[in-house]
Amino acid sequence: MTGFTFISGNLGLDLAGTVQHRRSDRTDLLRDPAELARWTVEAGILDEPPAAGDAELAAGKTLREAIYRLAVGVVALPSSSGEDRRLVNQVAAGPPASVRLNGAGRVEREGDLDAALSTVAREAVQLLGGPQAVQIKECGGEVCTRLYVDASRGSSRRWCDMHECGNRAKAAGFRARQRTPL
Repeated sequence: MTGFTFISGNLGLDLAGTVQHRRSDRTDLLRDPAELARWTVEAGILDEPPAAGDAELAAGKTLREAIYRLAVGVVALPSSSGEDRRLVNQVAAGPPASVRLNGAGRVEREGDLDAALSTVAREAVQLLGGPQAVQIKECGGEVCTRLYVDASRGSSRRWCDMHECGNRAKAAGFRARQRTPL
């Protein structure tokens, strides 16, 4: 079982991050409907995995790819298609996951997979259409294609995650300097 990471600063970008290494050794972390259902729980959208079948998995992946293309359009050339925008807006228009405070003073999150995807799409819309859109970056790691919101001072963040891509890049740089004679 693969552990998901939530380091992008936005649920929409975290969903897009369930495909790793898009340009080289593409790895899809959502291999079956149960993985998507588990992602909604690990993302903190729902407390229990919702029912999910092949149709729901396809809908989740379609949303994921539309969000990715729209975000890349913000990072690179604004070439997002109207179809992607319509899809994300349509999913965002659905009822989101519900939250409530229970008798013990704790948050309970519930809903079906459509509600979870609506919650993700709403966050993506807020990011892509809001002032933080200019802070979306792609990881500077050698093969990583993860998108993230750079909220660092001076917008100087280069990697999606310092523990993974940042450490790899710094270690590679260190090794290269050690091999180069002075």
